Amino acid sequence: MDLKKTIKEWMLPIAMVTGASIYLLYHILPEPVHRAGPFLSSAVAVLQPLLIFSMLFLTFCRIEPKDLKLHRWHWWLLLIQGGSFVVLGLLAVWFIGSSQADKYDKVVLIESAMLCLICPTATAASVVTRKLGGDVAGITTYTVLINFLTALLVPMVVPLIHPMQGMDFATGFCVIVAKIFPLLILPCLAAWLVRYLLPKLHKRLLDYPDMAFYLWAIALTLAMTVTTKSIVQSSPSISRLLAMGFISLLCCAFQFAAGRFVGGRYSPRRMDVSPEAEERGRAVRTVTAGQSLGQKNTVFAIWMGYTFMTPETAIIGGLYSIWHNCYNSWQLYRAGKSKK
Repeated sequence: MDLKKTIKEWMLPIAMVTGASIYLLYHILPEPVHRAGPFLSSAVAVLQPLLIFSMLFLTFCRIEPKDLKLHRWHWWLLLIQGGSFVVLGLLAVWFIGSSQADKYDKVVLIESAMLCLICPTATAASVVTRKLGGDVAGITTYTVLINFLTALLVPMVVPLIHPMQGMDFATGFCVIVAKIFPLLILPCLAAWLVRYLLPKLHKRLLDYPDMAFYLWAIALTLAMTVTTKSIVQSSPSISRLLAMGFISLLCCAFQFAAGRFVGGRYSPRRMDVSPEAEERGRAVRTVTAGQSLGQKNTVFAIWMGYTFMTPETAIIGGLYSIWHNCYNSWQLYRAGKSKK
């Protein structure tokens, strides 16, 4: 058996288990070791954005600007994400105004679902989409769109649930844009500058098609370490943790299914292509739309939970991360088997 090929097929579960194990091992080590905690946290805070920037830079190097086009399925996915977020926000406001004794618990769970639904597409989604045979340009376009929709809707809806002094719409919008701009727009601009100004370097970078995948594996390991830390340190009750785990699983299943449904349904009849070509196009859109809606930037969800909502909701990003990475692992395994 080819060890390198086996490791590559199981890269996601290996990264997930490794990331969780790193923090659990650190957690049980003696107290003197914990003094290095602030330094390690600072190192991860620097290394993680660098990995994401590099991964996106390599991905954008493979996309020509003219390939970034709007598609009909983009608008349907934006409607699903934005509409469900607004409806749940209004439901949370209704519970806050009610006299129910357990309204706090219900609002926390609704906020958790809101985070799962409005959370933007993962920056690594393009890497998985390419591995699955999807449209990298299509998912990249949607990633930009949903990030800006998130920046618009969160400052509009969340203050209805959590009024924050000094946090008006403009401030909230700027805070979110400042968070996403360096890791979304700058890699795109840098890649296009290299494409047109340094064509030889650009051609050399294209010779390493799997580099972004390996960078993502390292970034996923760090993300799972941060996820495990957030779950352990928040110490929610077992019942609350189970409820949030179920909500994150439900949201994950719904969004992957809804995305794949929209992608599969959007298949305009073209007279100039064969039925086989139409079927291939439908398969590409199904994968692309499913990853666009289902694979989330869960580190961003954790940050949004701490910044805009009840801090306890931050762990929902970590729980969602487990589900969507398990599903991606299964998809990549199945895709690898189908190629044999």
